[in-house]
Amino acid sequence: MPVLFVGHGSPMNAIEHNAFTEVLSGLSARLPRPKAVCVVSAHWVTSGAQVMASAHPRTIHDFYGFPQPLYEVQYPAPGSPSEAEKLASNPAILPDETWGLDHGSWSVLRHLYPKADIPAFQLSLDERRSFKEHLELGREIEALRERGVLILGSGNIVHNLQRIDWNNPSGAYDWAVEFDSKVKNAVESRNAEALAEPQKWGDALLATAHPSVEHYLPLLYCMGSTGKGDAVSYPYEGFDFGSISMRMILFGNTDSVHLQT
Repeated sequence: MPVLFVGHGSPMNAIEHNAFTEVLSGLSARLPRPKAVCVVSAHWVTSGAQVMASAHPRTIHDFYGFPQPLYEVQYPAPGSPSEAEKLASNPAILPDETWGLDHGSWSVLRHLYPKADIPAFQLSLDERRSFKEHLELGREIEALRERGVLILGSGNIVHNLQRIDWNNPSGAYDWAVEFDSKVKNAVESRNAEALAEPQKWGDALLATAHPSVEHYLPLLYCMGSTGKGDAVSYPYEGFDFGSISMRMILFGNTDSVHLQT
């Protein structure tokens, strides 16, 4: 089963039709139909790793100040308690019955699988882990792929809401292009260690690209769960409002499309 990283951007992408969501909607036709989807979302950060074990996860509207139609969206996909239980056999991962699907999950899944007929569950980001430890946990969940589970990382390679330029909807700051390019080069050279040490590209560059790192971390799980035999492609590349990279990365031998914006 391939692995997919999606730069999910604004929650409004959940209900908008644009170049990004059109590519996302078309991806499901190119991917093998998964048994379930395991989402590592930037929007579930916990003290200690947790896996969502609910059989009927709720739709979480974890954002403020958006139009009412966005709050009315429901994504009633079933959970996957059996797969969650397998992950929770790792003593470092605890099962959780209270979390649902946050917008880092459902804003992407409702385009990939609009019928909500694929079981979905989430793995949290353990705030106590280092970059390298997140990468290692990504390696530990690689077995999900062998069981037909799609690993979906939902974050952004560059994410700085403080520097958004509303007058530049599809442009990018130089530092945003630089950080995005360094990540792309590391992915293409299969240099997982470089991705786990982004501070070596410059503390100032990392702090500007990610004032907080939760949107970067899902990429480490994707990279950790792949190997040198996995082809790398970019179904979508582009920036929103100067400071958000919308790059998608598809790991795996599948017939994907490349769209440059």
